[in-house]
Amino acid sequence: MLKIAMIGAGSIGFTRRLVMDILAVPEFQNAQFRFMDIHEENLEMAANLCRAMIEKNGLPATVSAALDQREAIAGADYVFCTARVGGLEAFAHDIEIPLKYGVDQCVGDTLGPGGVFFALRTIPVLLDIARDMRELAPGALLLNYSNPMAMNMWALRRAGGVRAVGLCHGVQHSHALIAQALGLPKEEVDYTAAGINHQTWFVQVSHRGRSLLKDILPAMEKNPDIAEKEPCRIDVLRRFGYFSTESNGHLSEYLPWYRKRGKEETAKWIYDKVWIGGETGGYLNHCLSSRDEYRDNYPKWLNGELEFIKLGERSEEHGSYILEALETGRVYRGHFNIGNRGLITNLPDGCTIEIPCYVDRNGIQPTFTGRLPLACAATCCASVSVQEMAVEAALTGDRELVKQAVLHDPLTAAVCTTDEVWRMCDEMFDALAPWLPQFNGAGRTWADIPLPDDGRLRRAQLAGE
Repeated sequence: MLKIAMIGAGSIGFTRRLVMDILAVPEFQNAQFRFMDIHEENLEMAANLCRAMIEKNGLPATVSAALDQREAIAGADYVFCTARVGGLEAFAHDIEIPLKYGVDQCVGDTLGPGGVFFALRTIPVLLDIARDMRELAPGALLLNYSNPMAMNMWALRRAGGVRAVGLCHGVQHSHALIAQALGLPKEEVDYTAAGINHQTWFVQVSHRGRSLLKDILPAMEKNPDIAEKEPCRIDVLRRFGYFSTESNGHLSEYLPWYRKRGKEETAKWIYDKVWIGGETGGYLNHCLSSRDEYRDNYPKWLNGELEFIKLGERSEEHGSYILEALETGRVYRGHFNIGNRGLITNLPDGCTIEIPCYVDRNGIQPTFTGRLPLACAATCCASVSVQEMAVEAALTGDRELVKQAVLHDPLTAAVCTTDEVWRMCDEMFDALAPWLPQFNGAGRTWADIPLPDDGRLRRAQLAGE
């Protein structure tokens, strides 16, 4: 009987999806789920909806809900984190303050001023989860879905002292898009992707042993739907020769070339009919416009007016497959976020990379990738420098280092002067102070916390995580 803690379980859609994915595994249908969130209403809705789905399918699984994190984690085998620290209030500051200085972000959760300040407030929460795991569930694996993925995972390796892996669905979704462009069944398109989260590059794509790398660009250019929706991604593919994961809007905000010189220039590189195409503040606008959707649909899901997720309709999210492989030995291959220890040779050791890994009863085993193509590596390295400074600042409470991190962000550097970066960061520090205890004297820092040096942790480090 697995004991699974879900921190940030008030993320109603994602929580329901993960629960039903896990329950699709026959061996896990008696699992104990412990939900935790600081938002009591969302927590109650998520718990009741999952209980209803379990009851409808006649399963012995159970769901308990708590506002206390330690209660949820105690004795857990696995801990999922899907928390968004600061909610929409903090998210609005991430987008709106930089926009005043010309930094136009679509999502703002991975890099840029928004991504850096998102990391500064998320890392303390993740380290508190790790602290509770060390004390109450020392053998558990932390599966993190919270962004900014690369910075969060880097901080967990530095100061968490627990086994952890970072999970994202960008590779799977991009694989599907490539297969669609090539006109091939997805299951017949073999691939290897490598890089950093949200900037992972398809360095190998083949069909029945024949390389298709050179076929991707003409296929996407000839597909009118893809060509219209992915102008930035296709332009990067045209210049670099390799396709990058994540959406058009995401990719456009990690680079210095697309979101500048006014709306006319930016408009060439975005698809404005969906938020993820690159519109300014696209994800924030989407969240604000749909925040009441779950509350409105909640009674309809409970009374059966709207259909539940069907048992066995398993998504491509990695989480359930990792649990299945670790517990049953059924091998799973996926692209995960782990620490670089010579696995990508032209990215810095210690940074967070996204590469293929295999999972079975022996654990999570990363694969050696070697060198990235030079242009891909250069783009990743620019982001890694920002990530490293932001992680160090989050752990030490160093305000100047935060500003230096934002100063070196590619998009910010393309539009801001040094004085503007300093003023922008000061304004963000003021607005986001309630969620930044390590910078305002209300909390501790984690740079010098002694970590356990037992054999389990050492083996985990040697295995790449």
